[in-house]
Amino acid sequence: MKSYSIFEINDILKGTIIGTTSQNITATEELTRAKQSHISFIGNKKYEKLWETSAASVAVVNKDISIEPGKNRAFIQVDNADLAMSQVLELFASPMPEFAVDIHPTAVIDDSAKIGNGVKIGACCYVGPRTEIGDGTILYPNVTLLDDCIIGKQTTIWSGTVVRERSKIGHQCIIHPNATIGADGFGFRPCAERGLVKIPQIGDVVIGNQVEIGANACVDRGKFSSTIIGDGCKIDNLVQIGHNSELGMFCIMAGNSGLAGSVKLGNGVIIGGSASIKDHTTIGDRAVIGAGSGVTGDVAAGKTMLGYPALEARDTLKQWAIMKRLLNESKK
Repeated sequence: MKSYSIFEINDILKGTIIGTTSQNITATEELTRAKQSHISFIGNKKYEKLWETSAASVAVVNKDISIEPGKNRAFIQVDNADLAMSQVLELFASPMPEFAVDIHPTAVIDDSAKIGNGVKIGACCYVGPRTEIGDGTILYPNVTLLDDCIIGKQTTIWSGTVVRERSKIGHQCIIHPNATIGADGFGFRPCAERGLVKIPQIGDVVIGNQVEIGANACVDRGKFSSTIIGDGCKIDNLVQIGHNSELGMFCIMAGNSGLAGSVKLGNGVIIGGSASIKDHTTIGDRAVIGAGSGVTGDVAAGKTMLGYPALEARDTLKQWAIMKRLLNESKK
């Protein structure tokens, strides 16, 4: 079992210790479930009230904390408790699944594929013709990489993921289980003689560096050219990214959100859970789309949008307040 003193933890966090405790810390936990040997955190002042009834001996807190730790308890005060807690979680993280051999004998690797140094390939993986895998990349069991893919260095691809032909994934990416990269874009046109005619999707997918794509997410290939995901983007589980969409750098898309085809996101855009974006829409740098919203037109940089159809958040909130008041009055 891992165990650290408060001083060993603070050596990493470089914070300020308030209070004293002799308790060694063996795990992390949220305030309401913590035991005496646990470390927790208070990332927002509204959670300060939970500290009194928590059994945790140590909490990582922001500098604006307004409570005292109490007897034989301590705080580690830092500039950003959320970021500091990520370092603590790394201390207590379990090791990654192990490989008995670097390349499992049941993996099928085409003779023309290029495999870098230190690559690990799990059981029942498939690596297609002319595909290239960079140094230190890990493929967990049952990953499929089809023809002519390029995978960068130190990227991790988890089990069940399918990367279709000609897709490109950058360095230090994480692709979570059962993601699909490079499936056909959704393109059909009605025809009196033939019904719905499938439009060939002959483009590809280009994913930048340090991108994370969640479980069961889908990134469709372009109809022409590429669907592009910029460096540092973080894509949650069950997200749909339509053909020829382009994401700038450091965008965030929360679970169940989706982009239709040819959507363009600037840098640092945040898309809330279950939000949907109409095709051929442009969303400017650092815009925020609230959860459950439906965007039907372009959004200027820095705007926060909410509702369906999405309007500036303050306008939507005013509408909701008026509707609530009218409803209450109708009940009188």
